[in-house]
Amino acid sequence: MSKYSIGVDYGTNSVRALLVDVANGEEVATSVFNYPSGDAGVLYDEKDPNLARQNAADYIEGFFATVREVMKGHSADEIVGIGVDTTGSSPIPVDRSGMPLALDPRFKDELAAYTWLWKDHTSHAEAAEITEKARQQGQPYLAKCGGTYSSEWFWSKILHCARTAPKVFEAAYSWVEFADWVPAYLTGQTDPLTIKRGVCAAGHKAMYNDAWGGLPSEEFLGTLDPRLADLRKRLYAKAVPSDCSAGGLSAEVAARAGLKEGLPVAVGAFDAHFGAVASGAKKGTLVKIIGTSTCDCMVHPLDEPLADVPGLCGIVNGSVIPGMYGLEAGQSAVGDIFNWFVSELGTAGHEALTEEASKQKPGESGLIALDWENGNRTVLVDPLLTGMIVGLTLHSTPAEIYRALVEATAFGALKIINRLEEYGVMVEEVVNCGGIAEKNPFVMQIYADVCNRPMKVSRSAQTCALGSAIFGAVVGGAYESVGEAQAKMTGVKDRVFAPDPAAAATYARLFKLYSDLHDAFGTRTWTGNLAHVMKDLIAIRNEARR
Repeated sequence: MSKYSIGVDYGTNSVRALLVDVANGEEVATSVFNYPSGDAGVLYDEKDPNLARQNAADYIEGFFATVREVMKGHSADEIVGIGVDTTGSSPIPVDRSGMPLALDPRFKDELAAYTWLWKDHTSHAEAAEITEKARQQGQPYLAKCGGTYSSEWFWSKILHCARTAPKVFEAAYSWVEFADWVPAYLTGQTDPLTIKRGVCAAGHKAMYNDAWGGLPSEEFLGTLDPRLADLRKRLYAKAVPSDCSAGGLSAEVAARAGLKEGLPVAVGAFDAHFGAVASGAKKGTLVKIIGTSTCDCMVHPLDEPLADVPGLCGIVNGSVIPGMYGLEAGQSAVGDIFNWFVSELGTAGHEALTEEASKQKPGESGLIALDWENGNRTVLVDPLLTGMIVGLTLHSTPAEIYRALVEATAFGALKIINRLEEYGVMVEEVVNCGGIAEKNPFVMQIYADVCNRPMKVSRSAQTCALGSAIFGAVVGGAYESVGEAQAKMTGVKDRVFAPDPAAAATYARLFKLYSDLHDAFGTRTWTGNLAHVMKDLIAIRNEARR
């Protein structure tokens, strides 16, 4: 009898379940559930464009809908384990029993009681305050998260809740990351004091590190707000990697899902980190998970020197592959930028724009853009940065603008590669995954030309869910280690996007202009003059058109 694991991938707009043959990684069945709450699963406030929340009820409904679907035609005896990945940092305020406050009718209309989704940037002021106080006090907490705390992360969001929604903060016995809450719910072990907490979320978003005893000290948190110091007692002392079991499936969940009680459930982690595992992450391999945003992941041996890299979203032991350092970087918007242009500016659809833009030569439009429509995650770590386009004329076309936006995200990707290598983390190959990598060769070719590196694509179109299934297979005993599971269950496609030398040469010139704009608008230390930018764009445009 074949054996399978189930990967459950909670994204920004939907949840996907994937049934995977543990012997070879074959994806046997899949099911997608679109979150019914809000706008495509996201609760917004038109008064505050930085706000983005979710309803935990969607997570529960989505789990059962998708898992029951993929189990059709299969026996519960065939399943060895379950893995779960989610967005993050997406902390949830919970009551004493570990249930999200949003499920309590008293808080139905309180957006602060809902999941604070990863792309919620309402806490930008609190993030800046955390950064400043840690620096002033000489605390080590920022060293492993790039030197700057982010508004997308755990503590800044909770502090913002305390200050702007004290009723919700006081009602919350504790806070649990989305990635930790789902496995806790599935296993019936929702007590906030005993929930298995994943090191992925803890290390990358909550300044957790064994070197300083786990989470930041009560003393430091108290300088931000005494209520945070008190909350620390109701969080956790230890976080673990995802090859650990969060527990066995509860009888209630098992009966409703058509699975066996006690089925092992892996400790949760973030979608991109599991996507990196399913894309074959290893030393020297940069995995780019390209979707609405990007997350860039690498791993590094524990016994080899590794510098603290400014601007990264963290260096965490075991956050990607247990027994190796996990490094995370990323861009706050990629696919979101392309979707914004298509949906908000009334242009033709993606397919028509891609077809027209692909006919253009690099530099032919005379345009260059900054990819900061949702702020900058890496390397500047600044949510208050915004996008821009330089070089517009009365002859600029929608397809030219669309291509310039794609190129801007590629330039941002190159900034990340350069930062890693500047600090000794050498990128020997790039493997891409996610919907854009899977479906859009136009974007992949531009990335190859801009970065002047071959671009590989993961074999799986559903890498995050596959990564979850890999950890489900490990905790279920099908493999002794993640590396063994990777060797059998992952791979890359035959097609590799190779850089075109002529295009790469033009993009190298454009990247210098991008870098000038990047530093001029994104840093306080830049000095110089931007008068050359428009004229250089025209010169490059004229050469391309000749």
